[in-house]
Amino acid sequence: MTRRLLRAPVAWIVVAVLGIGTAGALYWFQPWRLFTDRVVTETLSTVPQPSRSSSEPADTPVAPVVLAEGTFITHEHDTSGTVRMVRNPDGSHQLEIDGLDTSDGPDLRVWLSDQKVRAGTAGWRVFDDGRYAELGKLKGNHGDQVYRLAAGIDPAQFRSVSIWCKRFAVSFGAAELAAVPS
Repeated sequence: MTRRLLRAPVAWIVVAVLGIGTAGALYWFQPWRLFTDRVVTETLSTVPQPSRSSSEPADTPVAPVVLAEGTFITHEHDTSGTVRMVRNPDGSHQLEIDGLDTSDGPDLRVWLSDQKVRAGTAGWRVFDDGRYAELGKLKGNHGDQVYRLAAGIDPAQFRSVSIWCKRFAVSFGAAELAAVPS
């Protein structure tokens, strides 16, 4: 019976379809990423406490300045760490992620968004509903990371940061950016 079944063309078609389906599912979901970690240790800005000498003009930045900061909350996957938006002395901006701890996943990106951060499942899929800017692929799911903003990105237009899984259109975790008093 088994030999006759293996000689039937339909059996080979079923085996081929199952093989292709399994390979496709493995590529799409990448389940091994649940067990992998990438640690990044980039140097974050050293931001001095605000104090200027009276001879220094107030509008001349001499060191990086933190414009906004926030703390990650969990969405689809447990996520923790802090984030801050920094204006560099040359006028450029960068987003710094400090102490990130999240799951690895397929096609993870760092997004700035104009959406408010919502806790729970209500916040998983909101970040592509309005304006967003992709800063790049997530460099690692653990550690400290720096993402430079392109010249055309105005950080004042965004209120949150999301670790965004582009493949499944879901947030792993997000942080509300709260302005830091100057």
